[in-house]
Amino acid sequence: MAELKHYRMYVDGQWVEAENGESFESINPATGEAWATVPAASAADVDRAVQAAHRAFSEGEWSSMLPTQRGKLLRRLGDLLAEHSEALGKIETTDTGKLLKETRWQATYIADYFYYYAGLADKVQGATLPIDKPNMWAMTVREPLGVVAAIVPWNSQLFLTAVKIAPALATGNTVVLKASEHASAPMLEFAGVFEQAGFPAGVVNVVTGLGDPCGRTLSSHPLVDRISFTGGLESARHIVHNSAENFAEVSLELGGKSPMVIFDDVDLENATNGVLLSIFSASGQSCVAGSRLLVQEGIYDALLERIAQRAADIVIGDPVDDASQMGPLATPAQLTLIEQTVADAVANGATLVAGGRRPENLERGLYFEPTIVACPHQEFDVVRKEMFGPVVSVVKFSDEAEAIAMANDTRFGLASGVFTRDSARAMRMSSALRAGIVWVNTYRMVSPMAPFGGYKNSGYGREAGLEAINDYTREKTVWINTSPDPIDDPFRMQ
Repeated sequence: MAELKHYRMYVDGQWVEAENGESFESINPATGEAWATVPAASAADVDRAVQAAHRAFSEGEWSSMLPTQRGKLLRRLGDLLAEHSEALGKIETTDTGKLLKETRWQATYIADYFYYYAGLADKVQGATLPIDKPNMWAMTVREPLGVVAAIVPWNSQLFLTAVKIAPALATGNTVVLKASEHASAPMLEFAGVFEQAGFPAGVVNVVTGLGDPCGRTLSSHPLVDRISFTGGLESARHIVHNSAENFAEVSLELGGKSPMVIFDDVDLENATNGVLLSIFSASGQSCVAGSRLLVQEGIYDALLERIAQRAADIVIGDPVDDASQMGPLATPAQLTLIEQTVADAVANGATLVAGGRRPENLERGLYFEPTIVACPHQEFDVVRKEMFGPVVSVVKFSDEAEAIAMANDTRFGLASGVFTRDSARAMRMSSALRAGIVWVNTYRMVSPMAPFGGYKNSGYGREAGLEAINDYTREKTVWINTSPDPIDDPFRMQ
């Protein structure tokens, strides 16, 4: 058996072990075997990281650095990420099972987020106010919040890290980043690239460990000013509860059960490709996965047949192999949940159109076939529950009003897709869907310029876009008396 690679955390510009020497193994989903060990941070380790970030913010070189200088460092970081994209992609693929061609592309593309916010670093502006008082000059300025706790899940973690720390650093904050215990290695590799970029010690710190004590200590720490969390509902509830200890500002990007609404006037090839993109890319392990397919009755049979044929041809295999089109799931718990949920749906009247089992030709690893489940109505767990895997439920609808009602009949509201050739209908649907993102005749598009986030149980707050600059700053109002005369005696009211 090959020796496991051992990682260390990155705190205050140093590579450190957990203070108690504890660690845990990281599993390669393609083999089901351990390949690395990662420190299990204690409460004391997290406190050390937060204290380092606080010192860097309030006392160190970072606290007096000009915005233009911060922008140059962010651009340097973007350059290095692009240079190291191959190595970063391979580590993320090994630790999560995502296809190398996707992780390699994401590692390259996130450089654009750092470039975007590098350009905004010296453009954080206040305003001069037209005040209703004589001889008074008033203005607003925007200042950084302080220490940001950035908590990311294992999927798309390099991308999710970029959308959190790029605006945080551009505006002068410091960061403690908690990596997912399911796949911590990419975040620690990222820390190595960050170190090369030349940022002062303590500006970004990366800790690894379990939700308790690592996540709990970080989200409740009195020196944390903002929490940016991406993950599941139950963890989010703990985050919100913990933030009562420090009154930190909180943004949450949570799960989804996103509807794909396909009308009968579509180009069938485009719609088919859209469905495949929405649910089977990344093995369905995306918070915006289009896992609820709503199809108008006029094309229901034709579209379902096309999707089933295409799903059967998807090449499942080693994520490092560029010939593979779908890799494994990331955790055994996901695989168990998916198997049970699909089996329960079929037992209660749903029809298994494609997939529904582990591939017979792959003896090890956490693989599951692209799966299509046709349901007579939406009252199935396969329709309601986020499974984070390559499973799509399909339900028929008759008209636009029913499609809207069905699409919005969920506790989630992160993303949605609409496929139609009718531009007026596309506008109506975009307005009616209760989701933070609506993609029309496309899916899974992202950009540094485009904010994303959810409605309802999919969280609150937005990431990316110009407004993120305001989210990582707070407004201060400054009053200046311009009169040469003394102010009035407060006890001689006129």
